[in-house]
Amino acid sequence: MPGWQAVLRRQAAELPDPFRITFLGGLGEIGRNCACLEQDGRIVVLDCGVMFPDPQMPGIDLVLPDLSYLRDHAEQVDAVVLTHGHEDHTGGLAYLLRDLSVPVYGSALTLGLASNRVEEAGLSDRVRWVEVADGERRRVGPFDAEFIPVTHSVPHGFATAFFTAQGVVLHSGDFKLDLQPVDGRLTDLARIGSLAVDPGIRLLLADSTNAEEPGFTASETSVGATLRRVFAAHGGQRLIVTCFASHLHRVQQVADAARASGRKIATLGRSMAKNVELGRRLGILDIPDGALVDVERVQDLPDGEVCIVSTGSQGEPLSALSLMAAGESKLVRLRPGDVVVISAHPIPGNEWAVGRVIDGLYRRGAEVVHTGVEPVHVSGHARQGELQTLLSIARPEWFVPVHGEYRHLVNHRRLALSMGVPEEQALVCEDGDSLVLDDRGILRGPAVPAGYLYVDGTVGDVGHGVLRDRRVLAEEGVVMVVATVDPHRGEVVAPPQVVTRGWVYAPEAEALLEEASATVAKALELAMAEGARDQESLQRTARRALGRMVGERTRRRPMIVPVVVSV
Repeated sequence: MPGWQAVLRRQAAELPDPFRITFLGGLGEIGRNCACLEQDGRIVVLDCGVMFPDPQMPGIDLVLPDLSYLRDHAEQVDAVVLTHGHEDHTGGLAYLLRDLSVPVYGSALTLGLASNRVEEAGLSDRVRWVEVADGERRRVGPFDAEFIPVTHSVPHGFATAFFTAQGVVLHSGDFKLDLQPVDGRLTDLARIGSLAVDPGIRLLLADSTNAEEPGFTASETSVGATLRRVFAAHGGQRLIVTCFASHLHRVQQVADAARASGRKIATLGRSMAKNVELGRRLGILDIPDGALVDVERVQDLPDGEVCIVSTGSQGEPLSALSLMAAGESKLVRLRPGDVVVISAHPIPGNEWAVGRVIDGLYRRGAEVVHTGVEPVHVSGHARQGELQTLLSIARPEWFVPVHGEYRHLVNHRRLALSMGVPEEQALVCEDGDSLVLDDRGILRGPAVPAGYLYVDGTVGDVGHGVLRDRRVLAEEGVVMVVATVDPHRGEVVAPPQVVTRGWVYAPEAEALLEEASATVAKALELAMAEGARDQESLQRTARRALGRMVGERTRRRPMIVPVVVSV
């Protein structure tokens, strides 16, 4: 072998192994956050979340990342790391554990929140929960991982620094720079700055949710002052406050306002009750036993001594607040004069559902306080000023915005460019993209499947075909034709019966239905005259003939369901 080739091979063997990150969700939508970090043929999964369906997904309960890439490489997966306890980062874990059995790392609260769905799915035996503390550094698969405290709307979230063969890769997690957090736990900018100095941050992946919003996000403690003012202004009325069940800092401030105004606190909704119990057990919530009452007892208390903390801030159809708005709650019946505080902002896509619930509350005679009336909610995500602060402290060599819709990612990249990140070193990625970090920099790797996985009830993987059929049924209706034929004689035995739902109202369209019946009969007899005898061919003929007639006469495209019975 020539000497120069031997030198090149020896140098190549000494080069550090490349690092690869593959995005399975969270880049182009709010939710489904999931990424795969790879080195030395091993994989660590960073978050595994869900997305809530939009109105164009009829009957769908949850939307998951496409986990086929992880299923195909199941033997290479060493662990899952959870940045914090929100459903858009943890809600898909139970579905992942159907195919994998791995340790899951996170704070005590994050693991407590994530374990609820895993236990409900009966998969607790497939996971080992590994609790990590602020500032702790652990070996996780092929990486050293350091868990850096950040403030967010759910307590005990982390930014995570992965020490890879290609340098430090820092993922911000969901964060904001709250200078007065409820629990005093600050985002550890000092540690991020220390990493930036030594050994340096090779790649930064940062939360983009509020990248379009100028300024700084208000402190969570500002909501507490508003809540105390609202409670004081409605001294003789029952107060029902709804927020995310995982937002324990908000729950604490509601409890503080309630106790300051002489009210007892009751929880409504299973997740709220479970999370309050968890928060008290971990010392995150300070609510004495004497301040809590069972929700069934609130009917016996004077209105001015009642505070109910409820789920349902996103207008979920079967949530506690939605049931109250519809007058269907078995535990709390709204009365004129009740005050409902919606201490949350609708997730994009949920605005219509929340508006419908608010209308229902007003119909019951309740007064509703929401963010359009009082500042009873603040975001848990950093705005432009905070994002610029992180960029200035981290000073990454490469930057990739994550966690947000596409416009958020683009605007976050522009912000990075304004902070001095070179244009070619700030990349916008989408679901399914992969990046390879090596000594030369970042190269784009091959794409992987990253479509939506729909969940309907307990049934996973509802396909696009099913969803398309549901949309057709919802928008155009269905027309069914039942025809009885004698294929030996080539005759239609009796006029085909046409049944419709959602296309036309049958009693008012008898002539149209008779025409449809005659059209199908004529098409079947012609097909049999030309030699068609099998049921599949005849059903195809009936569908084509009826579909053409319906389209021409009504300019509609309902679902056509032909049934041909041979005698």
